[in-house]
Amino acid sequence: MAEKQAKYKLEIQQMMFVSGEAGEASAETTGIIEEIVRQQVIEILTQCNDSAIRRGSRSIGVVDLFFLIRKDIAKTARLKTFLSWKDVRKTAKDTDEKGGDADIGAGDDPIGGADVPGAGGPTVGDATKKNKRSRIVLPWDVQSFYAEQVPEREDEEDEDEGEMNEATLQRLKAADERTKDMTREEYVHWSECRQASFTFRKGKRFREWAAFGVVTDSKPNDDIIDILGFLTFEMVQTLTEEALKVKAEDDIHKSKSGGEDSHQDKKRKRETGLFDPPAEGHAPVGPHHVQEAYRRLQKKANKPKVWMGGPRALQRTKIQLI
Repeated sequence: MAEKQAKYKLEIQQMMFVSGEAGEASAETTGIIEEIVRQQVIEILTQCNDSAIRRGSRSIGVVDLFFLIRKDIAKTARLKTFLSWKDVRKTAKDTDEKGGDADIGAGDDPIGGADVPGAGGPTVGDATKKNKRSRIVLPWDVQSFYAEQVPEREDEEDEDEGEMNEATLQRLKAADERTKDMTREEYVHWSECRQASFTFRKGKRFREWAAFGVVTDSKPNDDIIDILGFLTFEMVQTLTEEALKVKAEDDIHKSKSGGEDSHQDKKRKRETGLFDPPAEGHAPVGPHHVQEAYRRLQKKANKPKVWMGGPRALQRTKIQLI
């Protein structure tokens, strides 16, 4: 991907920095990541458009996006939490603008449910208190099968939050390891990089970049854009973390086999000790690391199947979502 065509070079570099890449990635590396993410977004929109047509809707709904990631319980729970807190912020803002007289539990669908009756969009429970986070119920959840809902308790937790909390704790632990030795200025920069997004205040650019008018005829609402911004950040994060693993394996292989960089490191006759200074000139993740990381992620998603023969066996497999 040419550098002049890149639209999210800075944002991707910031996301990679938050994900553990200490060096500054090259334009070629960020270009490859941008193209991978763009292909993923187009695949998401294509599958969501097909799902919306099957349920009799002319526009993509939030439920279609949830349906694509329903098997990833941890990601689904994180997205539910993201949308719930977004609803809290929106409700608090509307209440403040109206002077506190707004009816918080008015029954509005804060996450853009289905656009036709009976389409089965996600619903949010009524909030009886100001700024209370409501639970999102999807059409395939057991709670949606019943007209009467059990009142929520203060100490009640979602069943899916266990896996979400485990994954969140792992990422928080990794973030703590990256930031514990930072200075105040470095941590401020790291915190600013955490706000990087493909969609925040870039809605028009994102729609053009993702070819919304070509993939789908419907105009997505703000919730669809926000969800895609959430998913694209996680895509870059997952790609970077996997690419760092590939680079670490590559470095170990070069050090054992005397790779191409061994002649530049003749002065170091022993391994780094506990009190040795850090190595200078940290090489960032390269394009081949990203390509190998993407191949591994696709290999995990595409599980091997028995070859049944016939013309369908020769068809190209579709892109698997990261």
